[in-house]
Amino acid sequence: MRMRKKRHLEPRMQACADVLLARGKPCKNLKEAAENYRFLLDYRTVFGNDGPVELEIGCGNGGFLLEKAGREPETNFLAVELCTNVILTAMERTKAAGLKNIRFLNIPAEILECYIPPHSVGVIYLNFSTPLPEKSREKQRLTSSRFLKIYDILLKKGGRIEQKTDSVEFFEYSLARFAEAGFTVVDVTCDLHNSSYAAENIVTEYEANFAAKGLPIYRAVAVKEGSPAKKETSTEIHHVV
Repeated sequence: MRMRKKRHLEPRMQACADVLLARGKPCKNLKEAAENYRFLLDYRTVFGNDGPVELEIGCGNGGFLLEKAGREPETNFLAVELCTNVILTAMERTKAAGLKNIRFLNIPAEILECYIPPHSVGVIYLNFSTPLPEKSREKQRLTSSRFLKIYDILLKKGGRIEQKTDSVEFFEYSLARFAEAGFTVVDVTCDLHNSSYAAENIVTEYEANFAAKGLPIYRAVAVKEGSPAKKETSTEIHHVV
């Protein structure tokens, strides 16, 4: 079912212009945009400081980043969300909370290179990305080799991807793609809410609803090649029921 357009969408988007860095596609063809269009962000201009930059792709209503930005005021956060209806809620919540260290891009993830300078991001968060199990949609999965090539360009040396999902099939797929792309998986958790990481985990609304049913949440951290981090756990999760 298609989401109903929010009332007064455009005036409300305009009211959030101070936290919205980009919207839509710079040209009709995404491939052409990714190859030829560049409007790279100057983080000092955007945030007014030289703090580290982290990125969430698919920020939804913004619950994760609002909590994260509140905990880490010295870190700057970029939030990417394709759906305008959804990102509007995240932006309005950010402004209401008075948070100054979050900015938004209402764009397809395929053109992140158009705006984000290479090797400038420390962490990429993928929280409950749509699994897209159909084989025909593999290239659209946010952990496909297509997107991992983009992340490799955006991440600093030693930067990392942090993924959470409720889909074991998507998790297994992602672990395999991380390895193929040259990332080192340093942490695999097959039951996040009963793990040592649970205390510091930021629980999203979707995550809470899913976990309330007693079903496990899967988490992995994949580090860009060149990090001094050592591999701590196997990427195999054949023991998961």
